Amino acid sequence: MAILLPRSVLVVGSGGREHALVRSLLASPAKPRVVCSPGNAGIAQDVPCLAVAADDVAGLVTLARREKIEFVVVGPEVPLSLGLSDQLIAAGIPVYGPKADGARLEASKVFTKQILLKHGIPTASAGIFSAVAPALDYLKGKSAPIVIKADGLAAGKGVIVAQTMAEAEAAVRDMLAGNKFGTAGSQILIEDCLHGEETSLLVVVSGRDYVMLPVAQDHKRIGDGDTGPNTGGMGAYSPAEVVTPDLLERIEREIVRPSVNAIAAEGIDFRGTLFIGLMLTPAGPSVIEYNTRFGDPETQVVLPRLKTDLLALLWAAARGELGGMKLEIKSDYALCVVIAAKGYPDAYPKGDVINFPSASSLPPQAFIYHAGTAKNPAGQIITNGGRVLGVTALAPTLRAAADRAYAACGQIQCASKYFRRDIGARQLTRS
Repeated sequence: MAILLPRSVLVVGSGGREHALVRSLLASPAKPRVVCSPGNAGIAQDVPCLAVAADDVAGLVTLARREKIEFVVVGPEVPLSLGLSDQLIAAGIPVYGPKADGARLEASKVFTKQILLKHGIPTASAGIFSAVAPALDYLKGKSAPIVIKADGLAAGKGVIVAQTMAEAEAAVRDMLAGNKFGTAGSQILIEDCLHGEETSLLVVVSGRDYVMLPVAQDHKRIGDGDTGPNTGGMGAYSPAEVVTPDLLERIEREIVRPSVNAIAAEGIDFRGTLFIGLMLTPAGPSVIEYNTRFGDPETQVVLPRLKTDLLALLWAAARGELGGMKLEIKSDYALCVVIAAKGYPDAYPKGDVINFPSASSLPPQAFIYHAGTAKNPAGQIITNGGRVLGVTALAPTLRAAADRAYAACGQIQCASKYFRRDIGARQLTRS
């Protein structure tokens, strides 16, 4: 019997991840009506955007009722941690995205670390601190590099990989005494530094059932050659060939299945995306972090590779009907280059006009996702954030996908345009 899919979908959020979700949901054979709130200038070219902020939980529930929305897909972590899913479910509106108890896996790094350690899931050893003196004492028995993490949500910037002990001590003081990340840094983790390659795995979870999406690798640092400060992500590619079929099987056996079971064992009915950040160490794969939503920019390379109807997949997860669902994936490689505003992740300009190429002049299978964009009074699309656009391309090889994505980047004109020139380099040089 065919599953009846929702006829109207609300996507919550305003970034590149949400633009990718909107595009994939629009491609569903069910042809749903899709709206987004609050969206951005690019999403508004595809679907109606409604001006309710992503953190306005009551406003979003009212909006969903008013628009007769049958299904909500939540993009960012903040509304999840504020209990948007709880409120939608209470209003009788199905939602993809965990309730607040599940979102805590991202909203509190300490909570996640305690679960990982309790259930014996591979992860770095760590100390948990809320005062400066004991944290500094703990550091005396450690050596650099060492990782200092703010417990709470800090927009992807609450992790310091200290290269010297002086840098580590400064990070501890900044977070616990200097209030650098506000309440997010009132408790911190000091973790041993794991060495190896990072990779990202997005898992669609529904209770104890799950479906693993294609593996991706992203580039966190601002500069070529993985230099400079961490960002929310400057680009990504999929598949990540460093994760061989044998290694993926090991990751599923040692990390994915135990993680899903551990979350359920803690009494959390998790229905949403479990993003598992992994370090591939010489001793084996280890969990760096959990996020509880689609990654950004990983979503912009993973979703375009799915043959499976995304709407059917997310709807099944939300309704507890994920068991037995199989994923179909395209053989194409996907690569995304993030175009940022010069100065990001520190101070950067806003309001620069962006000139886009026509769709017909873009390379084949290349497309532009909007992240930090808006419209000015003259109706021109302008920069409105640190990460402005995600330029994704598909091709039969990673090299061809990179060539197409970079060719498209060259066609976009903007005064403050900045992007890395080496997305995918690690895999390209290895192969």
